[in-house]
Amino acid sequence: MTQNISETCLGKVYLVGAGPGDPGLMTLKGKTLLEHADVVVYDALVSPPILDMIGDKAVKIDAGKRRGRHSKLQAETTQILIEKARQYPVVVRLKGGDPFVFGRGGEEMEDLVNAGVPVEVVPGITSGIAAPAYAGIPVTHRGYSSSVTFVTGHEAVGKYRPDINWTAIAQGSETIVIYMGVHNLNNIVTALQEGGLTSETPIALIRWGTRPEQEQLIGMLETIIEQVETANFEAPAIAIIGQVVELNSKLVGYGGVGE
Repeated sequence: MTQNISETCLGKVYLVGAGPGDPGLMTLKGKTLLEHADVVVYDALVSPPILDMIGDKAVKIDAGKRRGRHSKLQAETTQILIEKARQYPVVVRLKGGDPFVFGRGGEEMEDLVNAGVPVEVVPGITSGIAAPAYAGIPVTHRGYSSSVTFVTGHEAVGKYRPDINWTAIAQGSETIVIYMGVHNLNNIVTALQEGGLTSETPIALIRWGTRPEQEQLIGMLETIIEQVETANFEAPAIAIIGQVVELNSKLVGYGGVGE
């Protein structure tokens, strides 16, 4: 590996999407970069089989973030990327899912560009599509839904100034996919019902989507909170809300992980 690159001859940072967990969903380009990277800075939700794709000689840096347990602040992670790009030719920032879908990839790319560091994005399959598919839930279907909205539920409801218009989402989309919403699910369910969704609207929660340990809860808006408490269902998970959830009983077992 070439080291000590001068600041006038920077290496390149690749923002690589690791996908939702199943190593078979990793892109060929992403896999090739992991095999040849000099440095890999990875997130907490990247699955072990994908981490195993990293070449033996690469420097591995854990920059994972989980609710309440941030191993590194965002600014620290960006600074590491800049510093490593000044030392090594190929630096991979490995992010769960897709870097630009609630992955802060856009923020990191902005900072790298501002620092004059060459950067390239390698998209990954996002859990908002893959996890429902493995549970037999298509996010669109001609007989059920012709629109889908992807939204983050992380601290979005119940804040002093929530940024998300849940009423507009409730009234404007037939399928709603919520990332990082388990901790705020009670507030989100209330907001969506106040926005116009009925209490009988189907909802699915999928944990560890596409992995062998994938779990799911199927219910309705009026029942899901009690189901979560009874099952002690925890993050990381996504929520799918809408009539497409009804297809789970017919298609589960054919999409991927299955029951």
